Amino acid sequence: MNGKTISQLALGDTARFTKTVSESDVYLYAGVTGDFNPAHINEPYAAGTFFKGRIAHGMLAAGFISTILGTTLPGPGTIYLHQSLDFSAPVRFGDTITARVEVKELDIEKNRVTLETTCVNQDGVQVLGGRAVVSPPQAPRK
Repeated sequence: MNGKTISQLALGDTARFTKTVSESDVYLYAGVTGDFNPAHINEPYAAGTFFKGRIAHGMLAAGFISTILGTTLPGPGTIYLHQSLDFSAPVRFGDTITARVEVKELDIEKNRVTLETTCVNQDGVQVLGGRAVVSPPQAPRK
């Protein structure tokens, strides 16, 4: 199974991925990455922070962008080269996050695609935004 090659992509192509972030997602992410910041896993501590409660790791939500790039647009075989991220709002336990990517630039000569990347919550609030650069899969050789 291969994703879309650069010749199969067009400016404005989009894809989405939606997931509700659970407490177990946050704990599993903490265990995998080793990021046990109490803002994510300790409710009494987190209640005293700016956010007034536990929040998910920002990079957990950013991972939903990787899901799209590696499975849908461009899809399997894509190589992730660069990502810029701006975190603009917290992701709370129980939030439903929709990640979205949109093709903004195609560099056929270098086989590079630049995409706008965003994640919004169930209320339409953008929790992160940025840009990704990927190398989509090459066309099969004949």
